[in-house]
Amino acid sequence: MNPSEPHAELIATFKRAQADADHKFGLIKTAAQKGPKAVQVATEIAAKAKKRRDSYAKKLDTLGLSLKD
Repeated sequence: MNPSEPHAELIATFKRAQADADHKFGLIKTAAQKGPKAVQVATEIAAKAKKRRDSYAKKLDTLGLSLKD
């Protein structure tokens, strides 16, 4: 097994988590048209996605890789 393969897998996972977080934050705008409860739920979901993304970013930082913009 190539030592860079686990890093590549972690990088791909981080990028998917980042795209997921961006998408879920975009859903907040759509939920705004449906009322405050929908905004609250969308905000909670987006926060969980952000936390998941940040967790992967921390793992990458531990490995000495930084992909944050």
